[in-house]
Amino acid sequence: MIAALVIPAFDLRAALTAHPVLELAPAALAPLPGKEPLIGSVTAAAQAKGVRPGMRLGEALATCPALELVEQDPAGVAQAWEAILCRLENAGFAVEPGEPGTAFFESQGVERLYGGLEPSLKRALKAIGEEWDARAGAAERRFAALAAANVARGGQALIVSDDRTRSFLAPLPLTLLPLDRRRYEELEELGVKTIGQLAELPGGAVSERLGPDGRRAWGLARGEEDGKIEARKPPERLVETLEFPEAVGQELTLRRGLGVLIDRVLERPERAGRPPRKVAVWARLQGGASWRRAVTLREPTADPARLRLALGSKLAELPAPALKLRLELVELAECTGEQLELVRAEGQILQGRLKEGLRQVKAAVGAGAISQVVEVAPWSRIPEARALLVPRDD
Repeated sequence: MIAALVIPAFDLRAALTAHPVLELAPAALAPLPGKEPLIGSVTAAAQAKGVRPGMRLGEALATCPALELVEQDPAGVAQAWEAILCRLENAGFAVEPGEPGTAFFESQGVERLYGGLEPSLKRALKAIGEEWDARAGAAERRFAALAAANVARGGQALIVSDDRTRSFLAPLPLTLLPLDRRRYEELEELGVKTIGQLAELPGGAVSERLGPDGRRAWGLARGEEDGKIEARKPPERLVETLEFPEAVGQELTLRRGLGVLIDRVLERPERAGRPPRKVAVWARLQGGASWRRAVTLREPTADPARLRLALGSKLAELPAPALKLRLELVELAECTGEQLELVRAEGQILQGRLKEGLRQVKAAVGAGAISQVVEVAPWSRIPEARALLVPRDD
């Protein structure tokens, strides 16, 4: 069985840890500076007042004048989510993280440890912590497990058998499917409001109207196979922090602080000579908000000059003066050096470099971003139905 763990509005819950009095008040995540003025996740009190995620700021304030806006805290979200994943892994769960607030794991390996499927799900919820109001779902299909977790109540574990998958998914809303918001509106205008109604449509018509994303959503609605779990390798994160005596907004001072952090983190013995592949810099801003940028290097390197060049330009994006600056080595390369070639690489050497390139892309955009084209109906007159994109395993 595949199990899914969901923490609703995780980004808002993480931001509210600094403002616990707002948890029971109408509150929502404020739009990011320079972005479209759309609010983010909302509390239950705000939802009861008619405020919905994705509403325009002016419309949300007109709907609920008492709405409190909470600054987004991407660094706090990343730290809180990593802490939860570590607690799950310490409890014996090999998790595949999705977006912050969503994780998957195979239950087979832990059922014998905890005495069955339901006790395993309960143990996972306990590892997350009651304060996060998490919920769990399990099914033979990945999407069905995610849907079960989304409809479960806080602290509840919902299990869906394989023969009940179609009937379970049928009455659920379309918003559970991975589609663009405009696609939801388009389907609702056509009278398609539930997953079951989408599953009843002909696959060719769905592909022609909605394209490859619609075809994939149609397959999920019908309970088709949707991929296996790829548990992550726990990261070896190396972190260095620099606190300023007062808020700093001058880019030159920030760059010098970044240089100090780079020198410190490269001297850490835990690095064992391995060059960083992915690094992140974040800052605690004046006013309590945070800012974070991650950079995947084209080639892993431990050259301080190249790291300053890659990260220094990001400091110009700071929206406010910084009180604290932190540098994090998110992922290290497996090799400790680079072997130059005299002749063109062939055979296993070339394959090894191709795999290293795939790992580089996965580190930048996530494991599910690498796909391969598989022909399923080459005779079809509809181009979108001839082949599907499926995740690449290696």
